[in-house]
Amino acid sequence: MSHRRLRLLSANIQAGSSTRGYHDYVARSWSHVLPAGNKRGALDAIAELAGRHDIVGLQEADPGSLRSGFTNQTHYLAERAGFAYWSHQPNRSVAGVASSANGLLSRLEPRRVEDHPLPGRVKGRGVLLARFGDDPDALLVAIAHLSLGSQSRQRQLDFIAELIGRRTHSVLMGDFNCDPDCREMQALYRHTRLQPPSQPLPTFPAWKPQRAIDHMLVTPTLPVATMQALPAAHSDHLALSVALDVPEVALR
Repeated sequence: MSHRRLRLLSANIQAGSSTRGYHDYVARSWSHVLPAGNKRGALDAIAELAGRHDIVGLQEADPGSLRSGFTNQTHYLAERAGFAYWSHQPNRSVAGVASSANGLLSRLEPRRVEDHPLPGRVKGRGVLLARFGDDPDALLVAIAHLSLGSQSRQRQLDFIAELIGRRTHSVLMGDFNCDPDCREMQALYRHTRLQPPSQPLPTFPAWKPQRAIDHMLVTPTLPVATMQALPAAHSDHLALSVALDVPEVALR
């Protein structure tokens, strides 16, 4: 069986804001609601990183509110990094001042893209699904940003497990806000073919990574060649870069 090496990236880009320490959550809180600071420079740095990959999943990309200068950041990154295909899923809006979205950038044409709101105590979380290929065993890539609370995460992971099911070639990436061995993740592993990472990489906080809360989970049919945690400009999360060997049949 022939394979194709694909590079995937998952990045919580914090809407292009800069956080270099816990003090910035207070000292630079204005950057989360105002179009100030060097957000365009941060996006350009993220575009350079994204451009070295084939499929990119974004979390906390602003879809076009005041804080981003009404720039759809997913679209901007697609154009800047030269991706032919992009899609986004706006999830949360705070009075038009700040909005948040999951985003997809791809060099491969997805056959189908779906967005699903996730359950939870507080609305505003979602999962974006892209299928590459027409075969029932086509590659499925899901991008999610889960809640902070464990009960909401449990409901969200149960929902995602039902969406993905027992598909053979699947990837689930994003900001999970929990480590890969936490209790609520177990149902995901039981009800899908996704596996926990063999070596979880700390991604948060970016300036002194201690917690592995950003993940790229894959099924056994997609061998991981490399996995790295890399800075995404000055986001408070490191990005995950993964090289996978994908069967050609999964892309047809």
